[in-house]
Amino acid sequence: MAKLTLTSLGGAGTVTGSKHLLELGGRSLLVDCGLFQGLKALRLKNWEPLSREAASIDAVVLTHAHLDHSGYLPRLVREGFRGPIYCSAATADLAELLLLDSAKIQESDAEFANRHGFSKHKPALPLYGKHDAERAIGQLRPVAFGKPVDLGHGATATFRYAGHILGAATVEIRWGGKTVVFSGDLGRYDDPITPDPEPVPHADYLIVESTYGDRRHDPVAPAQALLQVIERTTARGGTVVIPAFAVGRAQELLYLLSKLKQDGALPLTPIYLDSPMATDATDLLCRHGADHKLAEDVCRASCEVATYTRDVDESKALSHNSMPKVIISASGMATGGRVLHHLKAYGPDARNTVLFSGYQAAGTRGQALLGGAREVKIHGQWIPIRAEVANLPMLSAHADVDEIMRWLAGFKRPPARTFIVHGEDDGPVGLKARIEADLGWDCTISAQDEAYGLS
Repeated sequence: MAKLTLTSLGGAGTVTGSKHLLELGGRSLLVDCGLFQGLKALRLKNWEPLSREAASIDAVVLTHAHLDHSGYLPRLVREGFRGPIYCSAATADLAELLLLDSAKIQESDAEFANRHGFSKHKPALPLYGKHDAERAIGQLRPVAFGKPVDLGHGATATFRYAGHILGAATVEIRWGGKTVVFSGDLGRYDDPITPDPEPVPHADYLIVESTYGDRRHDPVAPAQALLQVIERTTARGGTVVIPAFAVGRAQELLYLLSKLKQDGALPLTPIYLDSPMATDATDLLCRHGADHKLAEDVCRASCEVATYTRDVDESKALSHNSMPKVIISASGMATGGRVLHHLKAYGPDARNTVLFSGYQAAGTRGQALLGGAREVKIHGQWIPIRAEVANLPMLSAHADVDEIMRWLAGFKRPPARTFIVHGEDDGPVGLKARIEADLGWDCTISAQDEAYGLS
């Protein structure tokens, strides 16, 4: 009799590149298909062939749209994957924005490197392009929350709300007589925008993320912490540059800034959202009202608190504008996008602040700056950083260890085995110890490319 197996092709020992493969009787389902990000050794993995042929994968199930879970899809399609990609409706809309933007950045970064000659590759090539992203988008198949969907070959999937970002889901897959649950990225409880992670009653096997598996979030109110940073920066005539994920974090920041404005704080401080993708994602927030907590008027007020800069000339003008202000720009870990130009412009001036808003993966500019680096390499140049560097870790969209444990308490009986993924450093080890001590469950920290039998 054929045995169901689980293999992590990414997202094991790292918080990026999530790809978890289920195989049964010559068929395979891939849960998430993310880019490796951060350390160069990880980024280079994006160029390595997967241990399975892309054409042999029957379907992909996508928990949410963030690039560390979706960003490899165009490459998978380029390599021969032709199957359906199942996800929530909001995830499909967000993935379209993210994948097209990612392809544009891949192409523009390669072009920039070739034009300025700072790449050792002659010529520098993009990992994928716009055509590959468009083909991947054409294979997206939106499904409803809470209703089992037929994946083919005897497998079904049920999506439940995970919080985290708009459209994010946990996924329960039933296949070969087994129930396998993937947490995806779990969100925060009592978040003002996203729903609480929905409990799941049963799993034979569980795959759970561990980004904050050894940590608790700071209980400080994020709006007040944000206000303090802005007030002290503008008081010295500076600008606050906030690298923010275009999907999720940017919208939460707009909501907090809108609340501060309504409360009479920051009456004269201009706020700019300098990210076309974040602008489009903010519009989607109001279109998918059933998937978040905000009332329509509150959602609209949040969307209207900032001035939106869509074209490159407007973005360049921001970098040359000496007036104190707040600039929210992607990407959240300062790995690419327009925020790099703002870091080059504002980073060398001690009056300014670079404010991060959550987790920074190993090898990213964000992690380097929070670790005390006083210069970073951007577009082949070393840029001195004299600006204040701060972080608001309580804004993280990831559940901390107590919130993960709260979600795990929703299972009515222990899974036969729990696999811990999507974590680095002490996150997986800390979560494993906590689960074993508090729940007595059998836990395994998944290893990259190691096949585990689910029998």
